[in-house]
Amino acid sequence: MDHNKISSQSQAGIRVHGQIDTFFNRFRIGTLLHQCGIRKRHGHSVRSFTQAIFSLSFMGQNFYRGIVLNQDLPFGKDAAYELLKGVRHNWRKLILSLARKIFLIFNRLTDDDRESVLIIDDSTYDRSRSKTVELLSRVYDHSTGKYIKGFRMLTLCWSDGASCLPVDFALLSSSDAQKRLGHNFKAMDRRCCANQRRREATVKATDHLNDMVNRALKAGLTARYLLMDSWFTMPATVTSLAGLMPVIGMVKKIRTVHYSFQGQRLDLMAIYRRLKKCRGRAKILASTVVTLSSGLPCKLVFIRDRNNGDWLAVLSTDIALPDKEIVRIYGKRWDIEVFFKMIKQHLRLAKEIQCRDFDALIGHTSIVFMRYLFVAYHCRLSIDHRSFGDLFYACCDEIRDITFLEALMRILELAADRMRCIGAYCQKTFDAFFYLAMDVALNRLGIVKNRTISFSANPES
Repeated sequence: MDHNKISSQSQAGIRVHGQIDTFFNRFRIGTLLHQCGIRKRHGHSVRSFTQAIFSLSFMGQNFYRGIVLNQDLPFGKDAAYELLKGVRHNWRKLILSLARKIFLIFNRLTDDDRESVLIIDDSTYDRSRSKTVELLSRVYDHSTGKYIKGFRMLTLCWSDGASCLPVDFALLSSSDAQKRLGHNFKAMDRRCCANQRRREATVKATDHLNDMVNRALKAGLTARYLLMDSWFTMPATVTSLAGLMPVIGMVKKIRTVHYSFQGQRLDLMAIYRRLKKCRGRAKILASTVVTLSSGLPCKLVFIRDRNNGDWLAVLSTDIALPDKEIVRIYGKRWDIEVFFKMIKQHLRLAKEIQCRDFDALIGHTSIVFMRYLFVAYHCRLSIDHRSFGDLFYACCDEIRDITFLEALMRILELAADRMRCIGAYCQKTFDAFFYLAMDVALNRLGIVKNRTISFSANPES
């Protein structure tokens, strides 16, 4: 039994390495590394170093056991550390180039009517046990409400509702010098990528948003809306980003931010009190058009908070968008939360390697992002039947959200099958019930249904 278990584990490892090698070959990771300035000076190829570090989390190993103590590797730990610490390595360009290649594949599988979005959010990069890490600072963790030692990882992702791709990130220290526990003690050329990353680390997060979105759009990634949470949806930030693309974001309830409403400057709570609310248990309570201090018109949609019975407000710079569409599109922002959980719990972000060098942190975080791109690519291939070939791509429809009528039809079909199994089944009675239910649903939605669906007592018909 133990021999069979060991054999199955070794076969699984071989399959994983085969999939990783195929991924590196298809997207020409070695060429991308060379184009991004990540090149070897001597010894083995830089692709072999990158692929060895890339495979660690999928094999259940950390950097120390998989690289430092691994005698089977043709290179030593110093070569791997040199790869991560390179000051001229443009990891940002590597992530953006790889994400663009995968985006082009996903874009063929996405209909033009489906809204693709860019999502901006930040998460903590926890290094609570560290002392002498370069640019280490005290950052505020919104989930716990406490200050921790580490960094803020500002991230930009692309999503079509079915797949999420990380596009860009910035590892931020504190802009306040008094909160920085570590200092920049590495000498380098001011023109190199490492020096640029260090300058970015001491700048406020909102100053990075325009540059990150611009880089994604110039790379060819298309999206209709930019989604943000309440920490970034401030009037100045919204006005700046609205020049690039429409913005949808949650609005924070604070009294210092005012909007022009009915000729007066009011805060969010005062605007809500003046609006007429929908009766009953409506999910959308009210909506109105306001103007920011810059003169930009925006729509505020007030929705019911299911957790505590209070209300939430979503802002959209596209005032022609219906209220329900604003709420539905904003729901796609949850994809980036899933991304953060995935890279921290399963892809070993900030846990696999304990480096003090800031460039090594950037390099390892970039490799973790590459792991997620690998997982997202294979997940999409496994669930999307149109990716099995051009025949399926030409014949199958767009992956779309299930409609109410389709859900009702599926429930009734399952009920009919269940009644056939238990024996108590009357074809005429069920047909009458089915058509009555569909007529009521169609009348409520104001839809004319052309397709005729009938049930037969023969399960094979």
